[in-house]
Amino acid sequence: QVRPVESGGGLVQAGDSLRLSCTVESARFFSAYAMGWFRQAPGKEREFVASITWDGGSTYYADSVKGEFTISRDNAKGTLFLQMNNLKPEHTAVYYCAARGEAVVRGVAVAPQSASEYDYWGQGTQVTVSS
Repeated sequence: QVRPVESGGGLVQAGDSLRLSCTVESARFFSAYAMGWFRQAPGKEREFVASITWDGGSTYYADSVKGEFTISRDNAKGTLFLQMNNLKPEHTAVYYCAARGEAVVRGVAVAPQSASEYDYWGQGTQVTVSS
């Protein structure tokens, strides 16, 4: 059973940094999954933030966070991270961790940007950035 659990959210001021973490219940299978971060702000649809292939070899970012957010993973510890720097009020949202079981497609490691491509979701962690 893969059950992502996010942590690390909170209330911060503009310009601050936060690091989100995500662990899965079955840590020994963590390396088999492509992982992603998504977020949902009040009144808006869930949107892609960042994703990473099962081996960490490739990462992908939404244009709005490039250069400020960094996704990474520690397969030995079964943990996914999202380092968020220079936070802005528009980054306020619930951040979700997602896992995709099919991490390799036709021999290529994948890390999709569409929420529909992911199989397992966490409950989310709130990030609030005050101005």
